[in-house]
Parts: sequence; structure tokens; C-alpha cells
Amino acid sequence: VQVVESGGGLVQPGGSLRLSCAASGFTFSAYAMGWYRQAPGKERELVARIRFNGGNIDYADSVKGRFSISRELRKNTIYLQMNSLKPEDTAVYLCHVHVLQRDYWGQGTQVTVSS
Repeated sequence: VQVVESGGGLVQPGGSLRLSCAASGFTFSAYAMGWYRQAPGKERELVARIRFNGGNIDYADSVKGRFSISRELRKNTIYLQMNSLKPEDTAVYLCHVHVLQRDYWGQGTQVTVSS
């Protein structure tokens, strides 16, 4: 099982970024996947999660209305569209999947929101 993130970077407040997470090694359509983030000195927190059927989606309250998670089955990829970014969104963003009683994480991608 492998998940690999991409798409982070430096953006000004109010800007947008789209993160991608390419997955392999498991049946992509059968498992929920999620985006987490971790800022320096803070605990890792769930940002958004999409269930295996694609119909159930959860967001952290802090990103509702600004972030959107989606997936593309033919590419085994999930996305996180982030709009109206704020400085407090600065963090390492990590892709996650739980397969056969084990957690798998990507290496993370840095998102920095600053003027």
C-alpha cells in the first residue's frame, strides 16, 4: 500500500491550492481515504474524509465551506481543493488510508499561507 501526496506550496491568504494523493496497492474504491494536517507544535487533525462509496464526506469545522475533497476512481487519486486559504491553514498535509487493520500515511506536503 502506498499513498503519495503532491501539490503543496506557498500561497497568499485568500488564495487556492489543490492537493493530490495517488494511491496504489489496494482496491481504491473499497476504502475510505482522508486528508489530515499537522502544524508545528500541534496535534495531527482530520481535515476531510471520503467514504468508500464516495457519498459520505466529513470535514473539520474549520474548513467547511472552503475545502472540498473528491476522488477520481480511474486514477486511484483523491484531491483536496482548498479555497480562501488562511494563515492558520499552514501545515503539513498528509494523505491517509486504513487497510486491513493498518494505517498508511504519505510523506506529507507542505502548505504555507503567508503574505
